[in-house]
Amino acid sequence: MKKIMAELMLLFVSMQAGSAHGQSSKYPPLNEYMMTPEAEAALARSAAPEAISGHATVKLLTASGYKVAAEGDNGFVCLVMRGWAAPTFTPAQLRDLVYYAKLRAPICFNPVASRTVLPLQELRARLGLEGKTPDQISEAVQAAYAKGELPKMEMVAFAYMFSADQDLGPGVGHWHPHMMVYTPYYENSMLGGNQPGALPIVGTMLEPRSL
Repeated sequence: MKKIMAELMLLFVSMQAGSAHGQSSKYPPLNEYMMTPEAEAALARSAAPEAISGHATVKLLTASGYKVAAEGDNGFVCLVMRGWAAPTFTPAQLRDLVYYAKLRAPICFNPVASRTVLPLQELRARLGLEGKTPDQISEAVQAAYAKGELPKMEMVAFAYMFSADQDLGPGVGHWHPHMMVYTPYYENSMLGGNQPGALPIVGTMLEPRSL
């Protein structure tokens, strides 16, 4: 069986086809992706219940990637993902979200996801900040896994996405507060083959050959 890193509830998967239609294929100025440190930290912590986020490490986006702004003591890491978190091997409707500077996806990774999923998302962000295209991001991620530069899944992991202020892109906006579950070997057929917009749903974060 091909090993597939999957999300039980895939970020962005509920978007209707064409929801990102007409977006530019050029990166807007970097400042359009940025937030004030105070606002970004508050938005990041809003991803999880206060009992979790209040003790979590918080990372903020900088011109060179995510940097720690506050050290936590519970192993969770909260941050605000941008459009680079969208799968870049999917059809253009989702791939082009890398160019959507207004996307804000607060998320709080549990300790396992902080070790395994967070490094992937941080790499994707750095590549986006470097101006890499969706194809280039996908290729770089493939190469990083092949070289052992990114950790593979060690067990099931999860993340909170409870924020009422998330903006997951055109046609979706705030969407539903939800949990992300990351697990290897899962395919959508195992949960009934639900279509985008229905939950639960399994969607791949990576192309199957990545892992």
